[in-house]
Amino acid sequence: MSKPGLDKWYAYMNSHDTAALWDLLHPDAVFESPVVHTPQRGRDITFKYLTSAAKVLGGPTFKYLGEWRSDTGAVLEFENEIDGIKLNGVDIITFDGDGRITHFKVMVRPLKAINLLHRMMGEELMKQSGATSQSQSR
Repeated sequence: MSKPGLDKWYAYMNSHDTAALWDLLHPDAVFESPVVHTPQRGRDITFKYLTSAAKVLGGPTFKYLGEWRSDTGAVLEFENEIDGIKLNGVDIITFDGDGRITHFKVMVRPLKAINLLHRMMGEELMKQSGATSQSQSR
């Protein structure tokens, strides 16, 4: 059932506790972005994308509007406004039997919002890569 994993996802979205997110992700998790053409495979890259997305999208105007569940997953509709651009999208999440995320797909509309998200996610991912490189060189 998806409820335990989904409850943990909502808890992460409220707390932004990255340790909790790491524990929620299956080691072989797959992330699909609206702006990257190939699925991103593995916990490390999925974690990087989801933490970046939380920083870009997770402001005070972000909210989930609806939820559709199955035994193995959920679709969560969300909306936000960034820089005067309203965006609407869905998170399509699949969980394993232990409630860990195995697949996370994001779809966003309209095109103006996708372009904004592409730019902002690129900037955030670069910041994270820079921080990782600096911490590894110490």
